[in-house]
Amino acid sequence: MSAICVPARNKPSETGGEDSADSNPVKRRCVSPSGSSEQHRLDCEREDYLYDVSVILPVHDAARWLDECLQSVLEQDFQRSMQLSVFNDASKDDSMKIIRKWATKLEDRGVHVMIGGHESPHPKGVGFAKNQAIVQSFGRFLCFLDADDVMMPQRVRLQYEAALKHSNCVFTSHGPTVIMPTWFCSRKWFDYVGKFDEGGKGVPEDLLFFYENLRKGGSVFRVDHCLLLYRYHSEAATHAVLKETIWKNRVAFLEERVLNSWPSFTIWNAGKQGRRLYRSLSATNQKKVVSFCDVDQSKITKGFYTYEESKDKPKPKIPIFHFTDAKPPFIICVKLDLTGGGFEGNLNSLMLKEGLDYYHFS
Repeated sequence: MSAICVPARNKPSETGGEDSADSNPVKRRCVSPSGSSEQHRLDCEREDYLYDVSVILPVHDAARWLDECLQSVLEQDFQRSMQLSVFNDASKDDSMKIIRKWATKLEDRGVHVMIGGHESPHPKGVGFAKNQAIVQSFGRFLCFLDADDVMMPQRVRLQYEAALKHSNCVFTSHGPTVIMPTWFCSRKWFDYVGKFDEGGKGVPEDLLFFYENLRKGGSVFRVDHCLLLYRYHSEAATHAVLKETIWKNRVAFLEERVLNSWPSFTIWNAGKQGRRLYRSLSATNQKKVVSFCDVDQSKITKGFYTYEESKDKPKPKIPIFHFTDAKPPFIICVKLDLTGGGFEGNLNSLMLKEGLDYYHFS
């Protein structure tokens, strides 16, 4: 494993002059061709924060996308100090050649570039690559980016401005989902939450980190601007994570954070998703489900849902009510923004408080 610190060019020092290898001993010690990552953290004195923001970029066989990705780093309108920390996870294509080409362009524009990586026969996974890119970086804030995505020019600036006002947050872009490549947080908060899971292929390291962020008292702050072009394609690493794995982790977190403290609840959606949630719950939490609720008259007329897979005798039969007749609290399994405002209007009509009377699971 190696890490190469590309010397920053003409970066003003605190005394007004220009940095050099001799005048900046911290930067001079950043070359770490060997040794453990923990030793590297100590050698580089990361607590001194040489830069305001480090863009964290894990790379594995991303040659097809890197030119556009790195061009978007170059085009950031952020006026404070910025670093790009790249960790190459055993790429076999031309990724490193492209990265080195762009390193020169970025340095010429005042963006410090740190390049690390390994040449093992097999990649060690996204979680490992992200952690290593963070370890070798020196920014006070961390801006996460995937090699197949493209940042809008205002991204770093807007998220940095938000981060200065809100601590203990993971910052994201506008939209209905929390997409990991739009995350931005302070290094201090990241270190407190803990590193990404390094289980490798098939592990939803971003989801696990997000849940740990919430467990530690963190929150999410959304910057309501388009900040990133997210590419969804057949080669994306996200496809290595099974949907069933995501589902199981989501259900487990729901039970841990919400259901284990509720004595009873109603599942809002008597359709496919609501029934699937019920079947996925622990036996203890299944017994807490007092009803399903819906607006579909055919489901309501049926009267109940029978859990045929249950080993109990008689098999559990859960009543189905119209939402106005159901008893809160609710676990809502209805996706937002898909009913032309109909669902949202129904929910608002009940005058309930989110987190107390209902929780979204959709």
